[in-house]
Amino acid sequence: MPSDSLKPYAERMDKALNHLSKELGAIRAGRANPAVLDKIQVDYYGTPTPINQVAAVAVAESRILTISPWDSTLMKEIEKAILTSDIGINPTNDGKIMRLVFPSPTEERRKQLSREVLKLGEDAKVAVRNIRRDAIEDFKQQKKKSEITEDDLKNLENEVQKLTDKNTKEIDRMCEAKTGEIMEI
Repeated sequence: MPSDSLKPYAERMDKALNHLSKELGAIRAGRANPAVLDKIQVDYYGTPTPINQVAAVAVAESRILTISPWDSTLMKEIEKAILTSDIGINPTNDGKIMRLVFPSPTEERRKQLSREVLKLGEDAKVAVRNIRRDAIEDFKQQKKKSEITEDDLKNLENEVQKLTDKNTKEIDRMCEAKTGEIMEI
């Protein structure tokens, strides 16, 4: 019974971790990473479309991303979308392929990015703790309605706490890895 009762909460915690993973992937750490373009939309015949759906995005070298649009008329739109985004990189365009050269961030920028990573990690932990709180409230309601026993309630609370601890450790691990990547020269 307890494992089935925890399943919806475990799934919600997994979603919080997946969201954190996407957010961390979008942080530019000096290396070329196609995920930094995930949030950038291009006007494709009147429809906002992600760049990776209208072009091939590849890592040419450790600090260079190449974008090859399938429709060459989109080159200007892609360039405009990148320039108006907040990634802070000026693309170079040779008419067929666009290159994004990722400069090494300054020490101050690295520290700023590290603080951003810590904030994202803390937000994810808050989300996981809120899910734990919801689970415990639901279990207490079930106890009140006599759907579960006092022992079941204690077991479920212990299991949801273990799940919370496991996910919190994973969040810390993800943030440490990203911070290490950012601070690497």
